[in-house]
Amino acid sequence: MRYLVRHTTSYEYSEPVSICHNEARLVPRQTPHQRPLVSRLVVEPSTPTLTSDTDYFGNVVHFFTLEEAHVRLSVSAISEVDLEPFEPPALLLSPAWDGVRDRIRRDRSPEGLGALELTLDSPHVRRADPLIDYASQSFAPGRPLLDAVFELTRRIHADFAYVPGSTTIATPIDRVLESRRGVCQDFAHLQIGMLRSLGIPARYVSGYVHNTPPPGRPCLVGADASHAWLSAWCPGFGFVDFDPTNGSIPSDEHVTLAWGRDFSDTSPLRGVILGGGQHLVRVGVEVARA
Repeated sequence: MRYLVRHTTSYEYSEPVSICHNEARLVPRQTPHQRPLVSRLVVEPSTPTLTSDTDYFGNVVHFFTLEEAHVRLSVSAISEVDLEPFEPPALLLSPAWDGVRDRIRRDRSPEGLGALELTLDSPHVRRADPLIDYASQSFAPGRPLLDAVFELTRRIHADFAYVPGSTTIATPIDRVLESRRGVCQDFAHLQIGMLRSLGIPARYVSGYVHNTPPPGRPCLVGADASHAWLSAWCPGFGFVDFDPTNGSIPSDEHVTLAWGRDFSDTSPLRGVILGGGQHLVRVGVEVARA
């Protein structure tokens, strides 16, 4: 499946900004099932200092600076990607989750250390006993890891309400657990926290999901938005994606943008400005089949 993605972020300032330094993670990643075809970043006002690199997690990062006064900034990323359908692995054939937990504690190979890193606390995800209490229902001793993770994914989807505006990026996951509502980034952080609290490596994935309309109705332009889900690591299977917002294993409708420990490693656009006063931010995403 081939998709066209347009992601535009615009800022309007009450006072001129004299200088700003920015970094953007807006270019889709290359994965075993995803092939970026075309990517273009457009900055207005135009900047002569647009450079790119990769970060610690291999995400493509663009850096740019504006050194002239401006009261509006617009950053648009236009990408075309090709996705192959992903057939979920045989979940019941994955190793027991508690065996994986014990292996990670003692494995000092490069792969093991990389997995161990994703069991630790990060800026938006803290391990906690209440997270274990909720997750334990799905993690009976000896249960296959991926089967347990998928059941947890579906339970979060069933038990938590998707309510835009009910949280912010600063809302801690213990409050999300208590209120049983939030948005996709909350549910991704929540499940990551549950898995890490059990000793299972998990990472945050940012991207987009294509809006599938009911039969006979056209896709609503602009109805798509930035999305977030997670990947759990399993020996012999690698990282496997799970989407708690939809209670599913992503196949060919999820476009992967970046991944890391949590949202702080994958923020699509962030920077530092001098001046600006009050500001208004607008974000628009369109995902369409090519």
